[in-house]
Amino acid sequence: MSMFTRCVEAVSRNPFSFGLGAVRTATKRAGGSVRNHGGSPGKRLGIKKFSDQYVIPGNIIVRQRGTLFHPGDHVEMGRDHTIFAVAPGYVRFYKQKWMRGERRFVGLVLEKGEILPRDEAARGRSRYCGLVQLQ
Repeated sequence: MSMFTRCVEAVSRNPFSFGLGAVRTATKRAGGSVRNHGGSPGKRLGIKKFSDQYVIPGNIIVRQRGTLFHPGDHVEMGRDHTIFAVAPGYVRFYKQKWMRGERRFVGLVLEKGEILPRDEAARGRSRYCGLVQLQ
């Protein structure tokens, strides 16, 4: 047997050689990569004042993305959909039938026991009329 045939036999017996050279196997598992590293802070969204809590003008009632809650009596909505009070009173959350279901609203009442939506025919207009000058 010549030197050349012994080398060919040795290479052909090696399981990791496919004629292209040696194949390395991984010694550690692939870890992948993490983007942003979870570094963005929370935005502190949610309900800030709950039902029957007293608020003054300017108090934030709900911070939200999109309109989960819609503005009702004596509250307004900011550019970022934040709902805030424009008059003093107690917060009330309520639902109303809308085109394809129900919508959730937030409003203010003058006394704790009042409910929204107000029955205009039975109780008259909102008693805020003389107290509040809306813009």
